[in-house]
Amino acid sequence: MKLVVGLGNPGREYERTRHNVGFLAVEEMARRSGAAWRRSLRFPARMATIRPADGPETLLMEPLTYMNASGDAVGPLLRKRGLTPDDLLVIFDDADLPAGALRVRPFGGPGGHNGMRSIIAAIGSDRFARIRIGIGRGGGAELVEHVLASFTPDEWKTMDDTIRRGADAALCWAVEGIEPAMNRFNRRSEQQE
Repeated sequence: MKLVVGLGNPGREYERTRHNVGFLAVEEMARRSGAAWRRSLRFPARMATIRPADGPETLLMEPLTYMNASGDAVGPLLRKRGLTPDDLLVIFDDADLPAGALRVRPFGGPGGHNGMRSIIAAIGSDRFARIRIGIGRGGGAELVEHVLASFTPDEWKTMDDTIRRGADAALCWAVEGIEPAMNRFNRRSEQQE
């Protein structure tokens, strides 16, 4: 089994904000597979299960803990299911990448992202795959205001495609592994910049 975690904040006020691109990517994965989301009774999360062709059963998760406590959902689920960091991929927003950029990485530090910092602390490792979706830093807005703001209609034209590519990259990781996902999706996003 593989676990793909999309990071974001629960609640209608955050649904289409920059900070929720991780949620949007896993929702795209579930939509494509016709998977139903359910609220977990054991973990503070919404989950859906997909079965990619030629790949392992893959659990999708949206922590409902708010971003800064994402590890409170991810850590206990990994332990309960007997999964390791090798079975985990996290999709999250990255203000240090230009809006629309996408990076697949096999491991790394939190890079200033509190959701990632929480997961690393909860599982005791930073050796898990991740997909960083660029949201840019905005035009002079404070970073907190920028990440919690909704995309403009023009930004959605770019971000809708990037979120779909993020879902594609996550499916590639689940079925083929990290190297094929990096080779296929990092090259494509770098050519677009």
